[in-house]
Amino acid sequence: MIVKPIITNLIKVGDDLFETISRNIKELPERSVLVVTSKIISVCEGRIIEKKTEERSEKHKIVKKEADLYINPTESKYDIMLTIKNNILAVNAGIDESNANEHFILWPKDIQKKANSIWKFLRLHYKVNKVGVIITDSKTFPLKWGIVGTSIASCGFKGLFDYRGKKDIFGRILKMSQINVAEALAVSAVFEMGEADEKMPLCLITDIPKIEFQSRIPSKKELNELLINIKDDVYAPVLTKAKWRKGNSIMVVRN
Repeated sequence: MIVKPIITNLIKVGDDLFETISRNIKELPERSVLVVTSKIISVCEGRIIEKKTEERSEKHKIVKKEADLYINPTESKYDIMLTIKNNILAVNAGIDESNANEHFILWPKDIQKKANSIWKFLRLHYKVNKVGVIITDSKTFPLKWGIVGTSIASCGFKGLFDYRGKKDIFGRILKMSQINVAEALAVSAVFEMGEADEKMPLCLITDIPKIEFQSRIPSKKELNELLINIKDDVYAPVLTKAKWRKGNSIMVVRN
């Protein structure tokens, strides 16, 4: 697998995302996946809020508006808010202050629709049939320091590589094993793109194993198959005990 980050100019509010992509990527090979950081999409859309103070409470108010569910910051020794947004467990509803020039950068609106529109653009502009798109952010994970990339939306390929029904090396039938393809690729891409002043918000991945491209946008059924209801999650003993409060965002219930 080849993971190639792409340097761009500084993206500003009002910039055209598609023009940015076409200017920095001259050719797009078949069976490739374009990774786009959510931050540049948000900047292009103007999904930023100027910071008025240095008080943490200012950010907390915005998080409550953006989150579907949140836990009060007083529950955290770091004064941060654990949230669920779009069925994704995230810190501060994905709101970021890095590379933001004294602004808060929110997640893009209608993230899946944005992934779908980028995918359609790539097929039309570059005249390719088998291509994928992943919109990424960074995330922490329990019991280990450090952050890794994560997919918050994808399009153009099957989301899960299914091992169920296959045998392991000792002949045991696998019953639950599935690979989340977008998450796996997002980790590699964000690792290469970086988190500081690299200015590499795009990444092209080629020679990808275990991927099945599709010639259509994902159906609602396929998107829901990627998600787990809290009550059915293996981490339910922890997640269901948390003191969740409803945010102002529209909560998408997935059964």
